[in-house]
Formats: sequence, C-alpha cells, structure tokens
Amino acid sequence: MGTFTKILLSAACVAFLAVKWNAPRFDPESLRGARVLVTGASAGIGEQIAYHYAKFGAQIVITARREKVLQKVVEKCLSLGAQKALYVAADMASETEPDRALDFAVENLGGLDYLVLNHIGPSPFSMWEGDVEHTRWLMKVNFFSYAQMAWRALASLEQSNGALVIVSSLLGKMPSPFAVPYTSTKFALNGFFGALHHELVMKKSNVSISICTLGLIDTDAAMDKVRDFTNVPAYPAAAAALNIIITGATRQPELFYPWFIHIVTLSKDWFPFITDYVIQNSYSYTP
Repeated sequence: MGTFTKILLSAACVAFLAVKWNAPRFDPESLRGARVLVTGASAGIGEQIAYHYAKFGAQIVITARREKVLQKVVEKCLSLGAQKALYVAADMASETEPDRALDFAVENLGGLDYLVLNHIGPSPFSMWEGDVEHTRWLMKVNFFSYAQMAWRALASLEQSNGALVIVSSLLGKMPSPFAVPYTSTKFALNGFFGALHHELVMKKSNVSISICTLGLIDTDAAMDKVRDFTNVPAYPAAAAALNIIITGATRQPELFYPWFIHIVTLSKDWFPFITDYVIQNSYSYTP
C-alpha cells in the first residue's frame, strides 16, 4: 500500500470518527408515544423496525401486502410494548393505495411523527435481459410510491417537527451486476430525496430527511437471492433496523450501515478501476 493511499485511508477514518463523536445523542424516551408509519413491515428490515419502535413505546401503523402476516407482526408489537399498533394492507404498485395507507395512519394516530419508507418489490437477482416492463413496474413500487407518500405526509410532518426516513442501499451509490432494475430504483431514491432535502432546508422546513444506505443484510429474501452468487458477508437485520431508527430520531441526514460501506462508496471515486475489479470479481458468473 502506497504512502498516498495510507494517508487517504487514515484521513477517512479520522473523519468518520469525528462525525460519530459529534453526532447527536439518541434519547430512547423521545420515541415514547411517537406516531410512526413503517412500510414494508411484514418481514425483514421493516418487521425489525416495527419491533424496535414497539420496544420504545411508540404508536405504530405498519403496512405491506400480506394481511395475515401483518396481523402477527402487530400482535408481537403490542406484546413488546407498543402504545398502539395497527396495520393496513396495501399494494405499493397501485396508484391509490400508497395514499390510502398514509391517510389511514394519520387518521388513526392523530398525526405523524415518523414516516419510514422501506418497502421494495420483488426483483430477480440475475443478468438483465431487456425486461423494460418489470423495470417500469419496479420503479413504481420502489421509487414513485416513495415520492407519493412523502408528499402526502409532509403536511402532517410539518405540524409535528417530524422526519422522513428513507431506507436505501449501497447499490444506490455503486452500480452492481445482477440487480439492474433494483439498482436503478435506489439511485432514483437517493437523487430524489437528496434534492428534496436541499429544498426543505432552503424553505426552512422543520421536516428532516434521513437517507439510510445499507450493505447486504441477512434477511431471508436477500440471502435466498445472493447465496449462489457471492460470499460477501451479510449483517443482521435487527441491528440495521435499530440504526435506522436512531438516525431518524437524531435527525441525521445519512446512515451507512455497516459503517465501513461509507468508505466503500468513496472508493469508486478515489480508485475507480480497482473498485470495478472488486465488484465484478465479487460474484460467481459463467458466461
């Protein structure tokens, strides 16, 4: 490793530690009674987010497509200490159901303090073979419904000094093979909410936006997809969920989980050829 590279890596580590040291302190009591809507909460990260909010004594509405699974998650949230836990089954590919889910939460909670947008549509982990229709559909689920719900929630969040929490991915920062449609939707999310963050600040809005960039998380859905393609380590969904909640509660603009993927995202600009080589050789593929 050359001297210049060592200096850059050392500087990145120092900057990361400085940011962490000066980050706002999380007060769990701030979430007691908080009114929260979590999307994509029937399984995986969204389910774990709901359970953490429940333990903090929040009032929760969860949404996803599968009603029976949502019922079970609500029951567990109540057993974990949620002040209120409700569900609304909704399909985020619909033109109207994202609005219906948001309105249900506002009406039944009497307002909204946190909107956690986490849902994603199913997409194959494979080489792209020109399926534009699937890409269009996935953009509707993974991107347009996010914009739709965020806009509809802004009035309630303004009243409560609330927060938008967007669950994104490392693939929204660095393109990856086998996930062309999914990667496209996450790049769109980062661009949209990054730009919206600037606009809200310029308008002196009291609504914060937190964009959460996650590496590979050990959800059943993710592991089933990548198991035969890569040995990249996966990280626990429960820990990711807790970090997402803390980021929103402390109104931090960004989360990188696990922490070192922040450095990974910087590497594509510092060492693009090396980064491309590593990405392309992190997966098993025989033409």
